[in-house]
Amino acid sequence: MKPTLVLVGRPNVGKSTLFNRLTRTRDALVADMPGLTRDRHYGIGRGGSKAYLVVDTGGFEPLAKEGIVAEMARQAESAIAEADALLFIVDGRVGLTPHDKQIAERLRRSGRPVFLAVNKGEGMNRALISAEFHELACGEPYVISAAHGEGVKNLLELVLDSFPDAVEEDDDAHGPKVAIVGRPNVGKSTLINALLGEDRVIAFDMPGTTRDAIAVPFERNGRQYTLIDTAGLRRRGKVFEAIEKFSVIKTLQAVEQANVVVLVLDASQDISDQDAHIGGFALEAGRALVIAVNKWDDVDEYRRERVKVDIARKLQFLSFARFHYISALQGAGIGSLLKSVDAAYAAAMVKLPTPKLTRVLESALARQQPPRHGVFRPKLRYAHQGGQNPPIVVIHGNALDHVPDAYKRYLEHSFMEAFKLQGTPMRIEFRSTSNPFAKDD
Repeated sequence: MKPTLVLVGRPNVGKSTLFNRLTRTRDALVADMPGLTRDRHYGIGRGGSKAYLVVDTGGFEPLAKEGIVAEMARQAESAIAEADALLFIVDGRVGLTPHDKQIAERLRRSGRPVFLAVNKGEGMNRALISAEFHELACGEPYVISAAHGEGVKNLLELVLDSFPDAVEEDDDAHGPKVAIVGRPNVGKSTLINALLGEDRVIAFDMPGTTRDAIAVPFERNGRQYTLIDTAGLRRRGKVFEAIEKFSVIKTLQAVEQANVVVLVLDASQDISDQDAHIGGFALEAGRALVIAVNKWDDVDEYRRERVKVDIARKLQFLSFARFHYISALQGAGIGSLLKSVDAAYAAAMVKLPTPKLTRVLESALARQQPPRHGVFRPKLRYAHQGGQNPPIVVIHGNALDHVPDAYKRYLEHSFMEAFKLQGTPMRIEFRSTSNPFAKDD
């Protein structure tokens, strides 16, 4: 399980700058929904010795009682409650403020590990600017520069060192791990109840999962599955409660845990940016994906056509996934949905023989060569499998750094078509052979 690091601090101390450095992207998920502020970002951490999730919260004012500031504080409180570690960011150039003291008091009471980062310390005497922040009683102040990267890596390694290495689980022990994700009120709990309530043999909580994303082994049609529920299943007696507690953090953790993600959409509502964000996160994480358009029985033909057009326009990047139009309440379409889950899992875990991969590569090259780069054309020589979930194809050759993205997508399509893979993304990695006769500069 990837730990979740939450960035907390007052406004304008550099939280978002640090977030962008840790994720190495500005394309973070944004929770733009009722009750979730626009400046709360979620992403996959990159660059550390261990994998992790990172959350950027809005400016935190613990004593705020009303208005947007109070709403931002409420969302920060939610993130703090679900954090595995807190990065408390302060401004080294401004110095210690009463606002910092209020936040420090709240963080000390959270029971979460707190790491104090004194930001904007570039070009300054580290010992001098960190001295006054000992007063916050949040441990050793670490001077960093989020903008320039100074001290960030050392602080990150210190934070990650407190978490154990991830342990690989045997996927065959409880079958495919399936995460049910989606916005509130789209019918996630109804779908979960339909899965667990029909021909159910086993339904119990599995210890060792996250605080709120609960793993529930169950059996259907003689096949074992492990359901990762983001709606908050807890005890056996609570299995059939329709709980729609939404948390982006829980959703991201569930996606990371899963082999297959079932994204639930609501046919009675337009496809939202948040639907696309969740699907995009599953794609970025390399997870197999099945999309369930729920409440199909509640809408007329005009609405159905509109939904399909909306999906084609906003979710075109998820075209590798199978779409199912279901009614979780009536149990309609559940069987075919699980068949697609099985197929997506099989595609994600497929073993691709090296000889056939290389033959498919040669066939793709015969149909279309990669474009030249200057006077040279990249040479793609052979391919082998480099991983599963998602399938990774490693291609060796010369000058592969110059293969354009469009040709890379052409190769992905060629491999997926040749091996009849559907429901999973594919990754292609290029490894260029160094020229032993190249002169050193």
